[in-house]
Amino acid sequence: MGGTEHLTVQREGATLVLTLNRPEAKNALSLPMLVGLYDGWAEADEDDTIRSIVLTGAGGAFCAGMDLKALAGDGMAGQHYRDRLKADPDLHWKAMLRHHRPRKPVIAAVEGYCVAGGTEILQGTDIRVAGESATFGLFEVRRGLFPIGGSTVRLQRQIPRTHALEMLLTGRPYSAEEAAAIGLIGHVVPDGTALARALEIAEQVNACGPLAVEAVKASVYETGEMTETDGLAAELARGWPVFDTADAKEGARAFAEKRPPIYKRA
Repeated sequence: MGGTEHLTVQREGATLVLTLNRPEAKNALSLPMLVGLYDGWAEADEDDTIRSIVLTGAGGAFCAGMDLKALAGDGMAGQHYRDRLKADPDLHWKAMLRHHRPRKPVIAAVEGYCVAGGTEILQGTDIRVAGESATFGLFEVRRGLFPIGGSTVRLQRQIPRTHALEMLLTGRPYSAEEAAAIGLIGHVVPDGTALARALEIAEQVNACGPLAVEAVKASVYETGEMTETDGLAAELARGWPVFDTADAKEGARAFAEKRPPIYKRA
């Protein structure tokens, strides 16, 4: 199990919990954090005992965006991480879920600030829970910058375009209640309980057939921009083989025997 000085990794049963761990900077993105995220996504993809991922932040914040000063690195540790970036120039985009989509469902547990790069990473997650005092927003235009983490493409596909454009063009903050109203997040919970709720959702996911879960997630994203005809054909091609798996047979047996299923990814 990996991790860096700015990203902690732990297991909660079949869930991998990745925690942005730079609370003194409201978990602003640094190179050690990006390397840790990249390694966390890779670990989840490669380890079949991991069935879901929860992404959260330490110290009452999710992520306040990119820290360009920290990204430059400093000293021996910084040099090591710059070597990682040199070896894979796309590493930071994969870490931010711009150029990578994990096979397993990713559940965001947000407390406090989730702005700029934080809101951009959020768009790469699948299910989103936030504490009632959380703050969202894409502040880049206020600083004369461009939200290059994917927001001009993804946001309008996830929420109505009028709301996407308002968020992108005004750079204003959004409360958790407003973020839920426009569809950016799915759950608003009391402050301090977002992680617990995310883990509850993860447990519900983990109880399902892992091959079916991964195929369903892949199909949703694969068909999102297709015509209905093409999408239905793609769904059939991806979904039909699931019915011939040992997991599917176990699910049917467990239902008939009125017991919890025991899935083995086969």
